[in-house]
Amino acid sequence: MDLFEKLLANRGPLGSHSHYAHGYFTFPKLEGEIAPRMQFRGKPVLTWSLNNYLGLANHPEVRQVDATAAAEWGMAYPMGARIMSGNSNLHEQLETELAEFVMKPEALLLNFGYQGVVSIIDALVDRHDVIVYDAESHACIIDGVRLHQGKRFVYAHNNMENLEKQLQRATRLVAETGGAILVITEGVFGMSGNLGNLPAIVALKEKYDFRLFIDDAHGFGTQGKTGAGTGEHFGMQDGIDVYFSTFAKSMASIGAFVAGPEQVIEYLRYNMRSQIFAKSLPMPLVVGAIKRLELMRSKPELKDKLWEITNALQNGLREKGFNLGTTQSCVTPVILKGQIADATQLTIDLRENYNIFCSIVVYPVVPKDVIMLRLIPTAVHTLNDVKETIEAFEQISEKLDRGLYAKSAITV
Repeated sequence: MDLFEKLLANRGPLGSHSHYAHGYFTFPKLEGEIAPRMQFRGKPVLTWSLNNYLGLANHPEVRQVDATAAAEWGMAYPMGARIMSGNSNLHEQLETELAEFVMKPEALLLNFGYQGVVSIIDALVDRHDVIVYDAESHACIIDGVRLHQGKRFVYAHNNMENLEKQLQRATRLVAETGGAILVITEGVFGMSGNLGNLPAIVALKEKYDFRLFIDDAHGFGTQGKTGAGTGEHFGMQDGIDVYFSTFAKSMASIGAFVAGPEQVIEYLRYNMRSQIFAKSLPMPLVVGAIKRLELMRSKPELKDKLWEITNALQNGLREKGFNLGTTQSCVTPVILKGQIADATQLTIDLRENYNIFCSIVVYPVVPKDVIMLRLIPTAVHTLNDVKETIEAFEQISEKLDRGLYAKSAITV
């Protein structure tokens, strides 16, 4: 069979719906200034789908620094990979400040989050080692694990009894191979919003010999007294051996970093193929990240406002009887009962008649009879935004319960 014929015959779980989903359900275009109110298909919508947790995307100081840095440096400097010709004092300054913020000895700046996680896993383990990871880990972790040439054991999400069982299997195996064990989980799980059980995982270090790698993309900037992440929230940052976060959430930018012991980060600096063979992060992004980190440290009111909105939204929804699952973070999943056909009409109704835009999650990410509406509150939302959203959700939930979405198409 021709390769292209094979691809087109099986377009994948998302691609198979592209003929009707593209531009509306998938690859939608939100236009205008990044804010709670944006434009979708020519009309204003209240947006709950942007990971702009602290509202830094359009913060005036951030916009000014971004513009000035772009004018001063352009987007090309520095040219080349950092190991060859792409290093600078500002890259190193950002690394130092990130390490201090997350309370680790050293940090390494990365170009992208997804690529970074895959490459960190690749660099940390070899075929003699065993990876033990949470079943609900993000796709970047799953892809990094899939590239691993050694054994990998998955444990049921946040199930510590099952994790210990997998650690026992891994311990027996590395006794034969001479390898080591890497446990991987997330600080905040981006779909459910619950937290990785770091206290219990770290406690298992007393019984088993392993290192812990945490992807804290949704925890960095939102969790902990200072925003240093989920480890700080639990008071056990020291128990995390390798700490990762992206700039794409709280910092509203491009890039990422990994932090940990000085010699381990030095090892990654010289062995992460995605960084060794890729162009250095452009200077405007580095300067912009330094400014964003400064605001995260100097303006705790941004995180306070984020949690004010989060608590108002989550408490208000729960008071109206909505199921938010097990979220312990700003991530707010609203779990409804319905089929994919219901989800299609519900989404259209929500966007066209209530002017509310949020992410919708259906099978195979969730069970076939579940519709998840995923809301991401930010520091720039208002209590009026929360009130408007809860009222709209009450109405669409009633329509769903009455079977209106299954009976006919929504009129817009």
